[in-house]
Amino acid sequence: MILKLTNKDTNFYQYMGKFFGSRIVQTETKDRIYDDNNKLWYIYVDSDNKPYGFVSVCDRVIKNIYSNNTDYLKDLLKKVVDEIKVEPSIVSNLYETIYQECDLKITHLDNYKHFIMIRGDK
Repeated sequence: MILKLTNKDTNFYQYMGKFFGSRIVQTETKDRIYDDNNKLWYIYVDSDNKPYGFVSVCDRVIKNIYSNNTDYLKDLLKKVVDEIKVEPSIVSNLYETIYQECDLKITHLDNYKHFIMIRGDK
């Protein structure tokens, strides 16, 4: 199941608390995750209500991506792309193969070692 939450929702930190400040997430993605007020969070939770990943969006730009399950990440990305006309977004290159499998267009950036630009064509 995919939840859509903001940091104002009462159960937001129940799902996202373990990701904020996580050295594992930061080490894997080379990105820092912040609970900014203007982000909409798509959070994948399993049948036991355990979170496995997320995509955050602000003004149709994807800001953060993380998942420890590639199938769940595909579901998250497809949901975001289907619901929002995603503008070009600079994201971690960790999931480049998954972006391609989700039909997102990829641009490699000269000045970014760990990030790439993705965009949908909706």
